[in-house]
Amino acid sequence: MAQGAPAPAAATDATAVNPNEIIVTARRRNETLQSTPVAITAINAAMLANKATVNIGDLQGAAPNLLITQQNSGGQAANLSIRGLTYADIEKSQEPTVGVVVDGVFIGTNTGQLLDFFDIDQIEVLRGPQGTLFGRNTIGGVINIRRTKPTMRTGIKAEGTYSSFNSWAARGVVNVGDGESFGVKGFYFHNQSDGFYHNAITGKRSGGSNNENFGASAIFKPAGSGFEALLTLEKQDQTFEVTNSNIANSSELFCLFEPARECNRNNTSDLYTVFTSPGTSRYSAPSATLELNYQAGGVKLTSITGYRKSKEFQTQDFDASSTDLYYTLRQQNYRQFSQELRASGNLFSGFDYVIGGYYFSSRYHLQQWSRIFGFNTALDPRVADSDSQIVDGRNKSYAAFGDFNWAFADKFRLSFGGRYTHDTKELSNAFATRGLIGSGKKSFNKFTPKVGVDFRPDSNTMVYASWSRGYRSGGFSPRAGEARTANLPYNPETVDSYEVGTKLDLLDHKLQFNVAAFYSKYQGLQQNTTIPCLVCVTGNQTITSNVGSANIKGLEFDASARPVDGLRLTATMGLLRSKFKKFIAGNTLTVFDPIAPTVPVTVIRNFDYSANNPIYSPKFSASVGAEYKVPTNFGSVVANVGYRYIGPYDQQISLGPLTGNTGFVSNGGSVIVNGNDARVRSDKQGLLDASLTGNFKLAGANAYLTVFGRNLADDRGTSAAFTVAGLWSFASAREPRTVGVTLGFKY
Repeated sequence: MAQGAPAPAAATDATAVNPNEIIVTARRRNETLQSTPVAITAINAAMLANKATVNIGDLQGAAPNLLITQQNSGGQAANLSIRGLTYADIEKSQEPTVGVVVDGVFIGTNTGQLLDFFDIDQIEVLRGPQGTLFGRNTIGGVINIRRTKPTMRTGIKAEGTYSSFNSWAARGVVNVGDGESFGVKGFYFHNQSDGFYHNAITGKRSGGSNNENFGASAIFKPAGSGFEALLTLEKQDQTFEVTNSNIANSSELFCLFEPARECNRNNTSDLYTVFTSPGTSRYSAPSATLELNYQAGGVKLTSITGYRKSKEFQTQDFDASSTDLYYTLRQQNYRQFSQELRASGNLFSGFDYVIGGYYFSSRYHLQQWSRIFGFNTALDPRVADSDSQIVDGRNKSYAAFGDFNWAFADKFRLSFGGRYTHDTKELSNAFATRGLIGSGKKSFNKFTPKVGVDFRPDSNTMVYASWSRGYRSGGFSPRAGEARTANLPYNPETVDSYEVGTKLDLLDHKLQFNVAAFYSKYQGLQQNTTIPCLVCVTGNQTITSNVGSANIKGLEFDASARPVDGLRLTATMGLLRSKFKKFIAGNTLTVFDPIAPTVPVTVIRNFDYSANNPIYSPKFSASVGAEYKVPTNFGSVVANVGYRYIGPYDQQISLGPLTGNTGFVSNGGSVIVNGNDARVRSDKQGLLDASLTGNFKLAGANAYLTVFGRNLADDRGTSAAFTVAGLWSFASAREPRTVGVTLGFKY
């Protein structure tokens, strides 16, 4: 290894040189946060507990340019965005742009990502493409979650919480073991709520939920063998009342049939009064993870096997009104299997590596019944729709990867690597009566390299620069409604990201200050567009296509300070500028001739969305927080307060004001879309959270009592909004002011 300043080589848990250092595994190695040349925010268990964190959604604002909103069209579903790259949908044939990795296993869909935070060891938010080590479909970044391992000692941790909207939770973890080589951990988490919406039709609360997550982990670690096996079996169960807010206006067809008070409503306070017919979602997802590690001399061998399946049953009143216009029932079955093998170590002094192979497969089945203009809420959609839509999909992926660090000169290190991925996608679209309308199968191959260099003039300073390429696989449109669109594949999209940054550890380790600037070129942009479809039972179809490119640039700040004992200050800031360079969606429509209304006419219309804002890309976001711990004669008191600001952002690529060729002229000029529909724009958010925790002894156990408040300023608005082809529009609301209390103990 080159001599000079301490090299940023791999660390172990035992090598932290000061109590403020955080060990991360962002690059499949144990390294200190400040020596890792990646834009990363690490959040440990204590930080989560002191903030009274509930699930992954509470991370929003904890890292620069990170957005997380709940997707109410699927069980435990999340919309994730990092640096303006997102996928806001729940279809199983299309993968997220931000990867969620739990104990080394990639979750292949948006559903199942809203995890409970009670048993979490650490969370790492990696910003920018992470294709080399985490694979395709991580072009925005990765949220890497590591849960606690069995302690191999007898112990219990349990807590109960009660909060606004008759919400309560009970959580418990029990550990047993021999203290050296074997241990078992059992866990059970439960939370439920009446929901924060008010249904004006029934006069009751709406949006209630009941969530359970339970399972067990076993660890086997024979002394002196260098071997460790960790097996986790668990299951997620969720039942919730699917609730949509009506944001349709007089320009849309459905408002002609709805009571006047239910249309033309605002996108803030009105969202919390709803008129929907009851909808129910049931989600069940068992899973298994087996991690094996073996230290064979200087080489560490790792195997991670993951299996997950889910069943979903969901009814939903999409028109969000008291008039029965569009009500669906969706049943889905999904399963995934993954296997990763890795080897890591030092090839020679100053040169370390991680190499491996990866296999992933998934398959899913969807059947949807739609009750269109039924005007009868008692009629089962399975009776109303004899021609239900059926979608079957399969996906197989193989990859080989390598990631290397070389300290090639005094104080300099070169990081480089790459991943080769081969994907095969299959999808078929059919209707129960009409039969198969289209199917397709296509393979995609991509090599995604990365290279970076970092410079450490001293042990407290690092400057780095990198280039990496991210890749998101192609596929087929799962909501296509006719043969032409069902058979047509879309191609992969790629992101080339250029980043420079610095990490500073100052004032005798009391201040960590990190800055990153990036520029991303987005090619082969995949986007969903919803268009009319005369042969579709729903009257419209959503197709995915490669529509152009985009440029994204930004600046990020992430700071943590401990100016005096017991006080910790944090701050983040993200600046984003994203713009479509070219976004042309060519749609072939079948419409009726306005002069001869009974005559169908094929019209080719190009929609130019280049002036629209990319979604989930606020220009400015920031957070500040303070945590102060005071010793007392009974234990300690911890006060925590945080403020998160998120600027306005759009939530859907949609049709705003139109100019150009807006008539039905075959092969005419483009329709110019001058921005997204104003109703899909979230207003600016100012979210104030606070908690106060008292730690004390209770019957020999360490106990704690926490009083907390989330969104104390009661900032209200949309968490998701959607418009549908000039027919109707709906939204979901973010959580209003919530206060509560938690009592827990551990020993």
